[in-house]
Amino acid sequence: MQQKNLELMVGVFMALGLAAFLLLALKVSDLTRIGENEGYRIAAHFENIGGLKVRAPVALGGVRIGRVIGIDLDPESYEAIVTMAIDPRYDRLPTDSSASVLTSGLLGEQYVGLEPGGMDSYLSNGSVLKLTQSALVLEKLIGRMLTSAASGDAPPAKTP
Repeated sequence: MQQKNLELMVGVFMALGLAAFLLLALKVSDLTRIGENEGYRIAAHFENIGGLKVRAPVALGGVRIGRVIGIDLDPESYEAIVTMAIDPRYDRLPTDSSASVLTSGLLGEQYVGLEPGGMDSYLSNGSVLKLTQSALVLEKLIGRMLTSAASGDAPPAKTP
């Protein structure tokens, strides 16, 4: 009888451990939000989105207000079209707001950062942001620096 109680307790402990591990995995991957695509949808055109992915956060002033729900390519302008779902609580974003592809930390994930404008009209479902800033691609910056240094365009070093 004592052996069965011990086995039962070990089984319950293992089940609770697996449930805790599952909840932790869902929380870390941010899959706990059901109905994430609710809210109004806006779009923005970018020349380069870097490593931006679907489900990336959309933030305003550091506060997550939505998610990227789609990334497509415009076949005429060859620009990336990023579609975002914005939480309905944030329905007073001015129409002249701007969007930028930013990176959290030095090697962190990329997200869309919004900066509010000053107009009295507000974004609604289907609005397209006109002002965008593409992702900063580190490889391009290093390449420009190396080519400018090789061609002699770099300013001379100061000597004490």
